[in-house]
Amino acid sequence: MTVERVQKILARAGVAARRKAEDLMREGRVTVNGRVAVLGDKADPASDSIKVDDKRVQCATSHCYLLLNKPRGYLTAVEDDAGRPTVMQLVPQQWRKALIPVGRLDYQTEGLLLLTDDGEFAQRISHPRYGCHKTYEVKVKGTPDEAQLDRLRRGIVLEGRRTSPCRITWMKSTGSRDEEGGNTWFAVELSEGRTRQVREMFFRIGHSVQKLRRVAIGPLRDAELPVGALRELSEREISLLRRTTDKVVAKPAKSRVAKRPGADSPARPTRPARPAHSPSSDSKRSPSRSEPSRARPARAARAK
Repeated sequence: MTVERVQKILARAGVAARRKAEDLMREGRVTVNGRVAVLGDKADPASDSIKVDDKRVQCATSHCYLLLNKPRGYLTAVEDDAGRPTVMQLVPQQWRKALIPVGRLDYQTEGLLLLTDDGEFAQRISHPRYGCHKTYEVKVKGTPDEAQLDRLRRGIVLEGRRTSPCRITWMKSTGSRDEEGGNTWFAVELSEGRTRQVREMFFRIGHSVQKLRRVAIGPLRDAELPVGALRELSEREISLLRRTTDKVVAKPAKSRVAKRPGADSPARPTRPARPAHSPSSDSKRSPSRSEPSRARPARAARAK
């Protein structure tokens, strides 16, 4: 194997995603050949002794890639201190070693969830910079109008930060729009996955979410996978996901809108005022065209 950054080795070994692996290094829990590793260090996993909390890291020659149709009532985590059921309880024991969920689904949300021991792969699927969009089907109470939906599409502020633009497409409505019990289904495609984002978005416009399920991870779909079941990804599906996340997606540039100075914007700076007129400054001023010259009467007197 070739020399590569230590956090990348840890991610590929399934110890943790790359960002978490960097946190482990900052905490001084990672060593290479007995020396505490720091960010920027490189190693060869074939010849160097890499340890986390004094345990040797073994780089797997092959990885496990699973697709789970998560049911409601399961936490997207490896374990839970409060004793709630986690998605790992739906995975057979022989597949659990170093397995981590890719991204998150809320406790009451169902749908497609990837699990893998390939930390580098997990990072590319879950981080917005790699452009792997996730698609959800959401049933909301009532029927939002287009102005409300456009507000969500453009992005709204959640916890002090604006959400990225998203796609929202009408699917179907149940019941009359005039009926109090009417509901509407939408397909929502997100480029980022913040905690309870879809639920919070529709709550902000007064249409609470009644049901939410993820139906696609990038190009990956499986409408035939029963709720609570899981399967291994095919080589074709893994390659397809890798190609989808092969390049870093640039952030869209923020548009600049010209604004007139008002109450909420600073006024344009003004030029400094000219100094006030004083008699002492008369001798320094050059005569202007509108003022009579003081030298002309003197020349006229000499002529006489």
